[in-house]
Amino acid sequence: MAFTPYHNVLGSSGVDTQLLAPGGGAGSIKSIMLTNVHASADATVTLYLYQASTASKYNIIHTIAIPADTSLLLDDNSLLNFDNSASGYGLYVTVGASDTVDILINQ
Repeated sequence: MAFTPYHNVLGSSGVDTQLLAPGGGAGSIKSIMLTNVHASADATVTLYLYQASTASKYNIIHTIAIPADTSLLLDDNSLLNFDNSASGYGLYVTVGASDTVDILINQ
């Protein structure tokens, strides 16, 4: 799967969306911008790494409320020191059932 830097995620209860496939060759991630595009309601977001072979899940952010018309920038190198090019880790997001979140990933 080729690296895709831009994602529009529409919420659905309990549905995880794959942002970066395990072993997808994304290289080092420099930043991730999550934007709640709803005009009046908070968006609830969980962003995590998952390795299927060990069923290991590591939350980067967990059930964070992003206010309406607001962005959250994750740009801490120590937090995002994740390279999925050769590992079995993928990057996933879950958003609330009625939320719409735009996600931009910068290498």
